[in-house]
Amino acid sequence: MMLFTKLLLAHLIGDFLLQPKRWVVHKEANKVKSKYLYLHVLLHAGLMFLLLWDFSYWKTILVITVSHYFLDLGKLYANPKFKNKTIPFFVDQLLHVLVLYACVYYENLYEHTLSLTSLIDWPLVTAVVFVSYPTAIIMGIVLEGMSNRIEVDHKSLPNAGKYIGIIERLFVLTFIILGRWEAIGLLITAKSVFRFNDLKESNNRKLTEYILIGTLLSFGMAIIAGIIYVGFHQ
Repeated sequence: MMLFTKLLLAHLIGDFLLQPKRWVVHKEANKVKSKYLYLHVLLHAGLMFLLLWDFSYWKTILVITVSHYFLDLGKLYANPKFKNKTIPFFVDQLLHVLVLYACVYYENLYEHTLSLTSLIDWPLVTAVVFVSYPTAIIMGIVLEGMSNRIEVDHKSLPNAGKYIGIIERLFVLTFIILGRWEAIGLLITAKSVFRFNDLKESNNRKLTEYILIGTLLSFGMAIIAGIIYVGFHQ
């Protein structure tokens, strides 16, 4: 586990802390001809050697370095084909982590992976998934008739409300699992403070009622999911 942790740390440092924006821009513009692509890959190799400080792992580091080069190169050529740049980014990061995992546990990869899957808390996974997009869709359907009657005189970020709702429900679920019900009250208070100016300036009773219903519905569904999960484990 320590080997995987150190390799992951090297990856995080190399990909995020020690990769300037100009390197990224240069790589995206020049792709395979970019000098920073090779410098970036060599930096990763150096970080792995530095953190492991054991040259007996040179084969592992070589495999990871070569795979990192081809994965980064593949992402550079795939990027222009995606409107949503987060997709190739997260796929690339996932593949990097899978390569690290495979290199560390290659001797008993199947057995180790099977043991990890047996540790998954499936009720928790179900609760987390439920309070994310499924709840957002359910709320959209329930509130659809009301939202059509609301006149909004200000612009907001696309899907900002949906993502805020998902994040707040994840917080609520976490607080319930940890038994910190008072933190939910603080979360509601914080959201009310942020919303106060919008509601005050709009002076729109329908908007106020719509936001209040949406907030209570969002928190309520997260609380129900949390109570069911906690009850499942009692």
